[in-house]
Amino acid sequence: MEGIDIEIDKLTNSITNRVSGDVFDTEVLKMTPSDWKNLKKKDWVFNWKKESTKPNRTVFKLIIEGNHEVIQGLVALENMQGFVYVSLIESISYNKGINKVYEGVAGNLFAYACKVSHELGFDGFVAFDAKTALVGHYQKTLGATIAGGTRMFIDEVAAQKLINRYFNKNS
Repeated sequence: MEGIDIEIDKLTNSITNRVSGDVFDTEVLKMTPSDWKNLKKKDWVFNWKKESTKPNRTVFKLIIEGNHEVIQGLVALENMQGFVYVSLIESISYNKGINKVYEGVAGNLFAYACKVSHELGFDGFVAFDAKTALVGHYQKTLGATIAGGTRMFIDEVAAQKLINRYFNKNS
């Protein structure tokens, strides 16, 4: 089992340009056939096309609102019995490391998983398998709880906090 290996750099209310401080509203959309054609393997560690072919998994892209062509991050979600499982999550290469362009990508994608869970009637419950070294990080940044081993979950309270932060924008 691989485990989720993404740093939650900052919980924002969208994504923030690290240099300018400009804040950009985001959208999370299901990947389309044209998205798959334009996805460059060099920008991603994981084989996202392969991930999308696994049963009951759906891959979503995070974009800056109105800019459907430039993907900031990807997440694969699976509807399980009573919760949503995050099987894979990744920021595009230029949003990783100390010279990343945008902060908030990973938090945004986890918040989206919680939102999907809530919409499915699962009270925002989300589970994922973490890399051992990041268990404490996810407890601190996402409010995640250890279920056993490196399996973690985000409960309804922590999920609601993430949903409110990213998706309750004067709508």
